[in-house]
Amino acid sequence: MEKGADKVSVWCIVSLASIPLIMTLGNSMLIPVLPLLEDKVGISSFQSSMIITSYSVAAIFLIPVAGYLSDRFGRKMVILPSLVFALIGGLIAGFASWKMDDPYTMIIIGRVLQGIGAAGAMPIVLPLVGDLYKDDGEKSSSCLGIIETSNTFGKVLAPILGSALAAALWFLPFFSISALSVISFVLIWIFVKVPKEKDEPVKFKAFLQNTKDIFASEGKWLYTVFLNGVLVMLVLFSMLFFLSENLEKTHDIEGIKKGFVLAIPLLFLCIASFLSGRKIKGELKTIKRVMVICLIAMSVSVIFVGFTSKKLIFLLIVTSIVGIAIGALLPALDAIITENIEKELRGTVSSFYSSARFIGVAAGPPLMSIAMKDFLNGSYILAAVLGVILTWLVFKFIQVEEIEESNEKN
Repeated sequence: MEKGADKVSVWCIVSLASIPLIMTLGNSMLIPVLPLLEDKVGISSFQSSMIITSYSVAAIFLIPVAGYLSDRFGRKMVILPSLVFALIGGLIAGFASWKMDDPYTMIIIGRVLQGIGAAGAMPIVLPLVGDLYKDDGEKSSSCLGIIETSNTFGKVLAPILGSALAAALWFLPFFSISALSVISFVLIWIFVKVPKEKDEPVKFKAFLQNTKDIFASEGKWLYTVFLNGVLVMLVLFSMLFFLSENLEKTHDIEGIKKGFVLAIPLLFLCIASFLSGRKIKGELKTIKRVMVICLIAMSVSVIFVGFTSKKLIFLLIVTSIVGIAIGALLPALDAIITENIEKELRGTVSSFYSSARFIGVAAGPPLMSIAMKDFLNGSYILAAVLGVILTWLVFKFIQVEEIEESNEKN
């Protein structure tokens, strides 16, 4: 599909990149606002963490469904209605916060609807990139790097934007998600031209059998990649939740200033993600090497997050190193999934990977809200141990020659 790859416009890539940017803002933008929400709504730290978790839990269960539907009916047909769900969810959470005396339940309902929207939008971008560049691994990796950079840039922008909006009106971040969803909807509608299908869609029974076959033959390396997705997002979102609380309660940094400080490790994450996407170029050996180096770097650095919590400069240095490791790892995980699964199952397998990532996003804040009380240092040491175990799994189960032989057969 060399011609198809050449026809992919800059605006098409911008439109695709808008989805992870907006969906990331939809979740991460609320992290610096959570202490303010606790005060305004009258909820505990654990309850505020559920505002993040409810979004992610909804996505976890619906992402595989969205993946199948995108394989069956087309990527764009799933993405556009999902953006409408995200829009409606933002309006519900925003109006509840504005008009109700006790808005917590309706905020959660709105967040669940946003999670449904996220399930059908963000994960479908990865297989769509694979469709657009299916015969060009280097361009696909580069584009995936841009997509992941957009995702991570959303994390950089989120604390600053969230803090600025909340400084004006504490519930404004909810409404902003709806406005951004409208923008993304228009961009996707106009600029994304999905390649026309020549073959009939796979029937559901055949699809199930093909899915079973791919996990039976490729399961070892796929499950290893999924576990990587769980751990890195668990570490990232638990660390961000802790950092948000720590900056206010330990260092007395609030408002927009806190947003800028939170953005520091995320900026390094964003830069690392962009550079990694350009480096790997679809080469499996490079992808595996990047995974190993990043897991080791994350495992070593994350140990010191709790120990440096009262020394701001050292805390930001350590969290920035963790951010660099995670940022460089994410495009490698995206690429190995997208470029080594046949098109008919790409959406479904990518969706399981995205669900795995959302498990980490969902679990991070509530687990950290518990761990911060009595088990802060121990929790980060445990994360390091899990990182070491995953490094061993990558060495053992991601065998470059076997994956390449399987690709040639398919």
